[in-house]
Amino acid sequence: MKQKIRIHLADDHKVLIDGLTNLLQTVPNFEVVGNSLDGTTVYTDIVKNNADILILDISMPQKDGIEVLHEFNKNQSPCKVIILSSYDELKIIKEVMKFGAKGYLTKKCAGKNIIEAIKTVYQGQEYFSDAVREKIFNTFTHNNPKLNKNIHIQNPILSPRELEIVTLISLEYTGKEISEKLFISANTVETHRKNIMRKLQTKNTIGLVKYALKNNLINP
Repeated sequence: MKQKIRIHLADDHKVLIDGLTNLLQTVPNFEVVGNSLDGTTVYTDIVKNNADILILDISMPQKDGIEVLHEFNKNQSPCKVIILSSYDELKIIKEVMKFGAKGYLTKKCAGKNIIEAIKTVYQGQEYFSDAVREKIFNTFTHNNPKLNKNIHIQNPILSPRELEIVTLISLEYTGKEISEKLFISANTVETHRKNIMRKLQTKNTIGLVKYALKNNLINP
């Protein structure tokens, strides 16, 4: 039997918690094991129910999401945290990722992305909703004259994140720079690079650059 992913929800809106619980319970290997309406008990609740994933709002009463992240960080909790917030400011995203969050979703797209986010983060990678991911990428690259601004288009072979990675590699950004600027781990960058090379059937960076040029991801 496939192991269930244990999920804890922390938000001060009971209606949102109930709605997410109903949605997540439709996934066979998901189990919602608890919820918190304020930040003061989140860490102790997780210790008790041994959740794998915490969905955490930033604007929590008494102890906000940033403080909760500090607490998890200090205690080296193995539980992976996905932020679910009304805010999409880069300053906030950068701060929560620095303190150990593994994903970031805006509430307006929660229903669309939360299942994929939980699966991705549980498997050890970072996850951002599309609008947040694009905002991070555009901020990082907006002054680069070689970038084709039409990068965010559908591609039959590569995912949106893979398109960003192949573009940045072709623009000669290092794995470390990509990791730092996109708020993802070096391992995630390397995993994407390997998957891209496998999909494109190329063995080196030159092949990636040729693909980027041919598909107008970068300008000559």
